[in-house]
Amino acid sequence: MTNNDILKKLRVALSLRNDDIIQILSLVDFEISKGALGDLFRNEEQPGYVEAGDQVLRNFLNGLIIYYRGNPPKLPPKNL
Repeated sequence: MTNNDILKKLRVALSLRNDDIIQILSLVDFEISKGALGDLFRNEEQPGYVEAGDQVLRNFLNGLIIYYRGNPPKLPPKNL
């Protein structure tokens, strides 16, 4: 299973639109255009297909955590 397949399955399972995915990625300061996102969701045989790298999937999963749970709380500095 490729990173593209994982992204496609998560998009369907969570009922996410492309705008939602762009917003989720922006939560972790990862910017992507609608066109580039569409290239990730193309079929492998279609022209313009782009393989999603580990960085895209990692940032999407980290963005999902923030999207559903909110930002993690700030920890106070440790006094040594």
